[in-house]
Amino acid sequence: MLRFLPYILELALLVYCLIECIQTDSLLVRNLPKTLWVFLIIVVPIVGSIAWLVAGRPESSTRGRAVAWPSTQTAGFPEYERPRNGSPDDDPEFLAGMRASDRKHEAMLAEWEQQLREREAKLQKNGETDR
Repeated sequence: MLRFLPYILELALLVYCLIECIQTDSLLVRNLPKTLWVFLIIVVPIVGSIAWLVAGRPESSTRGRAVAWPSTQTAGFPEYERPRNGSPDDDPEFLAGMRASDRKHEAMLAEWEQQLREREAKLQKNGETDR
């Protein structure tokens, strides 16, 4: 097992650097284009990976700050950023939506029930004529 350790470490370093390079924004990559970094990491695994860690990846001062969306307290969940006044039971718009949904559901159930009665009536009618 000990003789496989260098190969496992090399593979882990390659996978880590490759994933990090692919996920890094192209504008933040240093010294070479992102495509060339990926190619270098794959073709020359140890040297390319170490070179990426030293000279390619973004500086730590810019990492974590560059996001594609505005940072908020809720971290990208806009439904929690809407102003709410009390519980949903106090919101007339929410209650109207629930009533409409209930009516639609009840109509669908009544239609299914009617179809079931029609099928049962057909089966009973066909069953009586077969006897």
